[in-house]
Amino acid sequence: MEAALAALAELERVQTQILERISKLELSHLPQNAEPLPSSSPLTNDDVEARLSNILRSNGVNDFFFKRVSSDYYDWSLESRRDVLGAASVHHLCKSIVLVNTQAPSNVIDCSDRNNSKYYVVVVQYTARFNAETVKNFLYALNSGKISKKKFNLRLTPEETSIKLTGYEHNAVTCIGMQTDIPVILDEAIVKLSPDFFWLGGGEVDLKLGIRTSEFISFVKPFIVNCSGT
Repeated sequence: MEAALAALAELERVQTQILERISKLELSHLPQNAEPLPSSSPLTNDDVEARLSNILRSNGVNDFFFKRVSSDYYDWSLESRRDVLGAASVHHLCKSIVLVNTQAPSNVIDCSDRNNSKYYVVVVQYTARFNAETVKNFLYALNSGKISKKKFNLRLTPEETSIKLTGYEHNAVTCIGMQTDIPVILDEAIVKLSPDFFWLGGGEVDLKLGIRTSEFISFVKPFIVNCSGT
């Protein structure tokens, strides 16, 4: 039994290494929507908030709010995070995760076709359990069954790739102002929240964004999918 578990662990390690190598190769072919800033001119905290605020307002989003949090925010309980943000409940606390379709056809290397993209950003609640199988079934149906289900296998994107695609580091990812125009999938459970105002990453680890759900949907135009359980 121990030998079998060791063999399985080694296989997973090798698969992860292969995926990271493939992702690095694909990144060189990805079109970028914005040039990275010179290393001599990094964005300051205020710059990030101002840039995202301008993007939101210029796209008709007015009901949003940024909140700075402590550097140890992710060590806190969900209840403590809810309280410091003034969120309506722990269910209103959400995260954005970048997924890669590891089985996409060889010609699918970027995000130019939102119905059959190499990458997707999924927004889910912290209190929910993401179900990749439901997204797989959704994308299969979205493409009218013309693409085999075997060609959809969504997995968490390696962090280095996620940073290059979005421009945001771990725990700071938001679907606003990303480097690449990645299609967004919003969990249906978030749409059903009351009040309809949820929180997600704000572009920096200690910056959180609260936003009216209807305005988020109007601007981001995400696919709305029932892709989680509690």
